[in-house]
Order: sequence, then C-alpha cells, then structure tokens
Amino acid sequence: MKPKKKQVNTVAQRKAQRAAQEKRMKRIMWITGACIVVLVLLLVFIRPQSKEASFDYSSLPVLGNPEAPIKIVEMGDYKCPACQYFSQDIEPSLQKDFIDSGKAALYFMNYLIISPNADSNTAALAAQSVFHQNKDEFWKYYHVLFDNQQDEKTEWATPEFLVKLARDNNIKVDYDQLSKDIEEKTYQDEVDSHMATGNKLRVNSTPTLYVNGEKVAENVTLDYNALKSYLDKKSADTDK
Repeated sequence: MKPKKKQVNTVAQRKAQRAAQEKRMKRIMWITGACIVVLVLLLVFIRPQSKEASFDYSSLPVLGNPEAPIKIVEMGDYKCPACQYFSQDIEPSLQKDFIDSGKAALYFMNYLIISPNADSNTAALAAQSVFHQNKDEFWKYYHVLFDNQQDEKTEWATPEFLVKLARDNNIKVDYDQLSKDIEEKTYQDEVDSHMATGNKLRVNSTPTLYVNGEKVAENVTLDYNALKSYLDKKSADTDK
C-alpha cells in the first residue's frame, strides 16, 4: 500500500505545482499588462515636448519691424569666418526677400566661439556700445566689423582698431565713449548674458539661427536657397 500512497501524493503535488505556476503566470501577465498601460499613458501625457528657445527680443539689436511675424535670431561671432560669409552673402538677400517686406525681423546675439577671452569679446563690446549709443547705426557697424575681419589666428580687434573703424566709416556715435566702453567693458554683462543663453541652448557653432524659437539646421543657415524655402514655409504658416 505504501507505493500507492506515494503515487497519490506525487499526483497531488504536481497538481498543486501547476496551479501555483498558473497563478504566478496570471499575476505576471496582469503586472505586465498594467505596466504597458502605464507606459502608454506616460507617452501620451508626459512625453517630452519640442522646446522652443526663448529670447528677450526687446533687448537685442533688430533689423526690420519688431512686429514682423517671423523673428530670426543670429548668434554670431565677429571673428568667425562663417559669420562673415553670412553677413556678406546671406543677410543682404534675407533683407531683400523677407525683412524689407515686413515678413521677418533679424536680431543679433553675441556667441563667442573663436577667441572668447580676446578679439571676439572685444569686438562684441564695441558693437554693444554702438548699439546703446545709436541703435540705427548698429547694423552698419555690424557690416563694418565683418567686412574688415582679419585672419582668425591673429589678434586684430584691438580697442584702437575698433574705434578707428567706427570713425573711418562715419558710424554716428561718440568715439571717446566707444573707446571708454571697450576699455572699461561697460557691456560685459550683456555679452555674458548672450553667452549664457547660447550655452543653455547648447549652441556649438556660429552662425546659429533661431526662427521663432526653432533652431535652424546648420546646413540650411549658410545655404540661402534652403533658408529661403524654410522661411517661405514659415511665412505661409503664419498667414494661415
């Protein structure tokens, strides 16, 4: 009789094990299903949203109508060769096709990438002084700086040279004040603030453009046909 008793016990144990296993599987499936539901809800309700950059446009030099529906921010360095190209080959077409017509306004922010502790910073200080002395002369001086840009490996943006450029090109400001502002770094806090904004946005090249807070792809920024197509689409969207 003992062998039969063992067999009965063995069968009962197997049934109990299967029941326990089925219970565990049901629990695992229930937990898995709940996790999937929670994951779906997380994706729907708290998924990362595309962030738009925020700028204090009222504090920046602006070319065009500040009320224009398209706001373009250029983050640039007066010592950067690519920025020189933008100022000479992109900006004039941008002005003709979008700024003069009131479709867009161009703003400028300093982002020092070539020599942030030397020429790039000194030129930025000079430009900020011109901006604060005579806002209407800023963009003229912007072009003067880029048109007279020298090799990025040499130090050329000295206070004396920057003041001479302003005087020789009849930039309508007080030249003694300009010299003082450069030497005393009057607007260093503003330049630093621009840099902080760029760093927060993880800007790593110049020129970098933002259109209504949206970063423009690098391969579009220096290709005017591509940039024009991009802005035409933005313009069409704002007209809807």
